[in-house]
Amino acid sequence: MTALDLSSPVAVVGTGTMGQGIAQVALVAGHPVRLYDAVPGRAREAAAAIGARLDRLVEKDRLAAPDRDEARARLRPAESITDLADCSLVVEAVVELLEAKQELFRQLEDVVGEDCLLATNTSSLSVTAVGGALRNPGRLVGLHFFNPAPLLPLVEVVSGYATDVTSATRAYETARSWGKTPVACADTPGFIVNRIARPFYAEAFAVFEAQGADPATIDAILRESGGFKMGAFELTDLIGQDVNESVTHSVWRSFFQDVRFTPSLAQRRLVESGRLGRKTGQGWYDYSTGTGAAGSAEPHTAEKAQPPAYVVAEGNLGPASELLALIREAGIQVREEEEDHGTRLVLPGDGQLALADGQTSVEFRDVVYFDLALDYRKATRIALSASQDTSTQTMSEAIGLFQALGKNVSVIGDVPGMIVARTVARIVDLAHDAVAKGVATEEDIDTAMRLGVNYPLGPFEWSRRLGRTWACSLLDDLHERDPSGRYAPSLALYRHSYATEKREGAS
Repeated sequence: MTALDLSSPVAVVGTGTMGQGIAQVALVAGHPVRLYDAVPGRAREAAAAIGARLDRLVEKDRLAAPDRDEARARLRPAESITDLADCSLVVEAVVELLEAKQELFRQLEDVVGEDCLLATNTSSLSVTAVGGALRNPGRLVGLHFFNPAPLLPLVEVVSGYATDVTSATRAYETARSWGKTPVACADTPGFIVNRIARPFYAEAFAVFEAQGADPATIDAILRESGGFKMGAFELTDLIGQDVNESVTHSVWRSFFQDVRFTPSLAQRRLVESGRLGRKTGQGWYDYSTGTGAAGSAEPHTAEKAQPPAYVVAEGNLGPASELLALIREAGIQVREEEEDHGTRLVLPGDGQLALADGQTSVEFRDVVYFDLALDYRKATRIALSASQDTSTQTMSEAIGLFQALGKNVSVIGDVPGMIVARTVARIVDLAHDAVAKGVATEEDIDTAMRLGVNYPLGPFEWSRRLGRTWACSLLDDLHERDPSGRYAPSLALYRHSYATEKREGAS
């Protein structure tokens, strides 16, 4: 099954920001486009807005003037839903209410031809449920674009329970012909991106609720150590706290209140207070002065400390092994000792420095944990955590060590798994669980998370880089300390890790 021919008219129903964006994508790709909105006059206003955006593209040399003129000639507002009768594809982008979408598709089914493909742009509702109102649900597919649709490349092509393979394939190929990067997924709560991204927000909020660190510090660690483009607090302020919380609640309810997707009480209070983020001038950060997140709060950064003269490396530091080369380059002596039981650095005062593993500092004598980094060489900030029993000397030596490597240091509370480590481990776990349950392939999940939410690596890329047992081991430790089920590794991750151990043992 091939993509729709460019001569085939495409309709977009719902002319808000997303509807206009989808219409612009189809229009620039070369299709005749019909715009329809139930509110009189809205379709004409939307057509004028799209025309203005095409003008700006010409001004920026991103579109040739003749191509703009041809696109404008192909764009037509529809006065009635019956004006969509000749369309080969209708994409719905109306309000996120199941009944409203079902009623719209019932009307469309009475208007368009039998071979017309119907698509919903829902981000939180079940595609199966939307199609359940149709006489022929096999021709309904999810086409979930990301906002702004003309700029973001990802499109999730969602097959409902009754969606025909031919419908999904045609939708997939059409999205690709429009210059998008489609990924195929089953009809599951949150699809790919909104399902697997939940820990990015949830773990940041959990650290904040545990008084482990403030929003500015958590965001800085996620950016400067984890390699994420934005931290969880500034990103939800941008999205809108009400919008982000609504998606979280939708996924949580759809999974029958699975504890892994539990919403944040702190975010609930923020929404209740009307502090919805940038659009209201205040969210986690204060935007009333016009300085934005960076100007309204600064991350905690430790004062200058003296570096240690040497460190003793016991065992293999695993994902943090690169640190040894950096320490040597900073002129600090590294003494290596083979230890079967240890993966740590010993400081001159006999204190220990260890990569976050899901345990707490209070369980050990004089230990400081450091957080996971995407790339320890490029990271500009490192988080450290310690308990009240950690000596002042050990903390000072740990701070000085990372400062000698050119890093800013943020000291957070004694939080098991810290920030980046626990976030990445949970994302990796949900990704393995999704593959095992037939939601999508590993390749499509990695693509979706890189392009849909701009992660520095896809979950399976993280997994390969960190070692295939790393996430399971860290989550096991976290689960032991919080047996609610939130951190229990999925059966899929257990199987993956156990099979790896058996293969390594056999070799």
